[in-house]
Amino acid sequence: MRRLTAITAMALTLIACSDSSDRSVSVPPPVPEPEPEYLAIPQPAVELPPDEGNIALLATTFDLALVGYEQAEYFISGEASAFSNLNELQSDGLWEAEPGEQASYRTRIVVYRPSDPADFSGTVLLEWLNVTAGFDTPPSYGSGHVEMLRSGHVWAGVSAQIVGIEGSENSLVPLHLKAAEPERYASLEHPGDSFSYDIFAQAGQALRAPGVIDLLAGLEPERIIALGESQSAGRLLTFINAVHPLYNAFDGYLVHSRGDGSPPLAQEPQAEISTPEVVTFREDLNVPVLNFQTETDVIALGAVSDRQPDSAGFRLWEVAGAAHGDFYSFVSGRADFGEGAQFAQVVEESAILGFIQCAQPMNAGPMPWVFNAALRALDDWVSDGTAPPESPRLQVDDAGEALLRDADGIALGGIRTPYVDAPPGVLTGEPNGGDSFCFLFGTTQLFDAAQMAARYTDQAGYEAAVAESADAAVAAGFLLAEDAERIKAAATLQWQALSP
Repeated sequence: MRRLTAITAMALTLIACSDSSDRSVSVPPPVPEPEPEYLAIPQPAVELPPDEGNIALLATTFDLALVGYEQAEYFISGEASAFSNLNELQSDGLWEAEPGEQASYRTRIVVYRPSDPADFSGTVLLEWLNVTAGFDTPPSYGSGHVEMLRSGHVWAGVSAQIVGIEGSENSLVPLHLKAAEPERYASLEHPGDSFSYDIFAQAGQALRAPGVIDLLAGLEPERIIALGESQSAGRLLTFINAVHPLYNAFDGYLVHSRGDGSPPLAQEPQAEISTPEVVTFREDLNVPVLNFQTETDVIALGAVSDRQPDSAGFRLWEVAGAAHGDFYSFVSGRADFGEGAQFAQVVEESAILGFIQCAQPMNAGPMPWVFNAALRALDDWVSDGTAPPESPRLQVDDAGEALLRDADGIALGGIRTPYVDAPPGVLTGEPNGGDSFCFLFGTTQLFDAAQMAARYTDQAGYEAAVAESADAAVAAGFLLAEDAERIKAAATLQWQALSP
């Protein structure tokens, strides 16, 4: 039918243009679709924090000046809305909502920006800081900071939820803002997480349209991309389905390690507005979404039930051998400013920052390296319309309850890297034992010298296998060339570590 319509339209056009008499047919021009009308995002007030204490955020440990960056912190404040639904919230994410009750807030936003304006890429990445541990953490920055910084992006993290400021009874350690730096953050106030969606949107507005105090110190953003990991990924999913259609708040979204379902649109002390157990991303968005998933997310966190096909504006990447949290993102990578093969080496380590002890060595595999590729792919998609490659899905059993694995226990399907196709051991996203949160950190079991020799014969054989797999991942669009070189160099360290 589409084909016939196109031919008919062409014929009418030719008739209109070819006649030399008054018999020509006039074809009216097509009527353009009306531009959607969006609500104005409230402009928050911006102020400098008091000159007390230090910025409280467990992020990277190197001096940002080493990579040409500087950090700053601001307080933003205003009136935020909670949202109420206008239709039944169903699994397809085609939700209709409207602003409702309002409340005052004052929160903070941390900004990492290039010191030299000439280094700025034009991209701002706004992360919804994660509060699962009972305080603010930036796990997406932790995983992808090397790509963010070497590309010249601005990264910003906002304390969108009340726990980041006030803490919770189940906090891992008392590092929420008012405990970590009470004098600096005493004036912050948060009315509750029903208002978190609007607070996040207003943080983006403060970056996009600066007032007297400019969060970007004169840098002019061309695009603002929202991202968040784990519970923040869930918050973004609810935001995308319910709030983005109202505000058109961001130019793209990187949803990093979501579980099943999504958080409520409103919650206590407001009347709860729950969301379905299975939630997909709405398919009528005007901006692209990349959903980045690990083994843990697909099975242990139940997102296998929420899978959806790729489309013109959506990509789902599932990474074999990766875990929800890993050694790089929370331990070693905090010192990585883009140099050194040791950061790509697989190691067996079971302790996290001295206060989490897992029963088995945590995953030390591919997640950050593929995440770097996801960041660049989404930035290209937003910038020039170049869509990312489509990811093969991790293979699951018929019941959707377990991943299919080879004889060694390595997952089948998904995005392939040297960590699973030229492996130095078995990396999984299976739940780990031990202290709280260890179930999210997957496992690592290195091969011994005899197993490595049986697979690769010698160091040259192993290095060749890693190089072949890395080059294939680069060609497929799931690994960046500069990261592939670090992974290849790490193969030498990996083999040498086998020596007694």
